Amino acid sequence: MPQTPPFSAMFDSSGYNRNLYQSAEDSCGGLYYHDNNLLSGSLEALIQHLVPNVDYYPDRTYIFTFLLSSRLFMHPYELMAKVCHLCVEHQRLSDPSSDKNQIRKIAPKILQLLTEWTETFPYDFRDERVMRNLKDLAHRIASGDETYRKNVQQMIQCLIRKLAALSQYEEVLAKISATSTDRLTVLKTKPQSIQRDIITVCSDPYTLAQQLTHIELERLNYIGPEEFVQAFVQKDPLDNDKTCYSERKKTRNLEAYVEWFNRLSYLVATEICMPVKKKHRARIIEYFIDVARECFNIGNFNSLMAIISGMNMSPVSRLKKTWAKVKTAKFDILEHQMDPSSNFYNYRTALRGAAQRSLTAHSSREKIVIPFFSLLIKDIYFLNEGCANRLPNGHVNFEKFWELAKQVSEFMTWKQVECPFERDRKILQYLLTVPVFSEDALYLASYESEGPENHIEKDRWKSLRSSLLGRV
Repeated sequence: MPQTPPFSAMFDSSGYNRNLYQSAEDSCGGLYYHDNNLLSGSLEALIQHLVPNVDYYPDRTYIFTFLLSSRLFMHPYELMAKVCHLCVEHQRLSDPSSDKNQIRKIAPKILQLLTEWTETFPYDFRDERVMRNLKDLAHRIASGDETYRKNVQQMIQCLIRKLAALSQYEEVLAKISATSTDRLTVLKTKPQSIQRDIITVCSDPYTLAQQLTHIELERLNYIGPEEFVQAFVQKDPLDNDKTCYSERKKTRNLEAYVEWFNRLSYLVATEICMPVKKKHRARIIEYFIDVARECFNIGNFNSLMAIISGMNMSPVSRLKKTWAKVKTAKFDILEHQMDPSSNFYNYRTALRGAAQRSLTAHSSREKIVIPFFSLLIKDIYFLNEGCANRLPNGHVNFEKFWELAKQVSEFMTWKQVECPFERDRKILQYLLTVPVFSEDALYLASYESEGPENHIEKDRWKSLRSSLLGRV
């Protein structure tokens, strides 16, 4: 079978690896090249370019880029149907009299294309229509040769395992979501059920940073590359089907990851605002500064940013007497690293350093790169908004999609890293399920810890006591 390079080798630093796109003259035409680089083409020609023949197999970068971006123009099930049709018709797989030698040459290439699709975009196959077409085409290939039958079985079993793991993960998320309650409600009804704080559960900040990294890598791992594109899907001007876009916005794993960031920020703020004594609050702030610093050292920028966000929430930042007891030098350095000015220049420099370390890593620990996720989404959003999907002549603007694929493929490399740290179920359970305060409850806890400083704060405190505690 044609060999394919790993994700990290797919795109070079200047964009995509330009030499890979020189190919035989396209029989279908409709593709526009400049210096052997594919810049644009009609949708039909791009689909033809995806399908292998006896003398041609598309490069892996092209396969990834087209499968990623094609969903802006058509459903995956429509694309799969077209690919199957082209394979069957062009290679005469349906013709019993067709040359067995011809089929032997083309079958491994078609099987390789299907394998790449199922491995990189497995969630497309949750759609029964896509799965049906896959099985039909795979069956045609397998019926010709025993070797291919085994390969086909292996591919489909591997796909089914991935989809089963996804369903299991979604069930766990749904369970966590269904049982999550507001901390104030729990405190009013069952105060004895929340006796512990984070330091009681995990006294070592380094261990906590490692457990946070477990959660981050697990959640990253379940995000499909297509979710980045589906998050920004809009109507294709050349598409007359008015309803087709609603069901394509399947971004639940991406959304679950963003929700985790918000939860961690609120958990940090809750833990800081809870203690009655300011020396305890100061100790928890210093604890989280150490956790954040270790996250930075690991390359876990998402947890780092969530912790900093939690500490910068108004209910926490207003606790001046508490902060006066904290040695803030380490926190100032971390804030400087994640400073949003100059489009997060300092963070981007640190991220590039971590990415470089990951490429030359000798251990799993050195491979870890967990980007500040909201910024990654924002970058992809602006790339998507900044360029048209189609050129004035109706061609697909493929130059844009090379750039999009480059950003997403880097993420694909990072999400495949195995977490090298030992799991601690007790700590993970606490991080994922302990009730946290809502924003209003945080303000109330903050005012109870350090009283209001002006009339506006005083009025707000009264109003919160009344609405949340039923006290005047």
